[in-house]
Amino acid sequence: MSIKKQFLKTRPICKVAFRLSKDESKDAKQIFLVGDFNGWDENSLPMKSLKSGDFVAKLDLETGREYQFRYCFDHITWGNDSQADNYVHSSFGGCDNSVISL
Repeated sequence: MSIKKQFLKTRPICKVAFRLSKDESKDAKQIFLVGDFNGWDENSLPMKSLKSGDFVAKLDLETGREYQFRYCFDHITWGNDSQADNYVHSSFGGCDNSVISL
């Protein structure tokens, strides 16, 4: 898992790349990036499957904020990012959410 941040000098935006390796993808056919930035919609941000077997999603997010997120594997299993900046307890399902700070 990796998260890469590229802060823009001209706008209060950070280009964020979320990446899961083939091994981390748990043999999923589809992985969705779900979080504050898309209203926790389990269908709106499918990650792109690469030839290597990795999955990637790129977003432009507003700086000065924190965003909670998780990965949804094949609409069945949920997971967090080991490279997240923090984790917070979620009242939904009693699990933790990953947090990215910008």
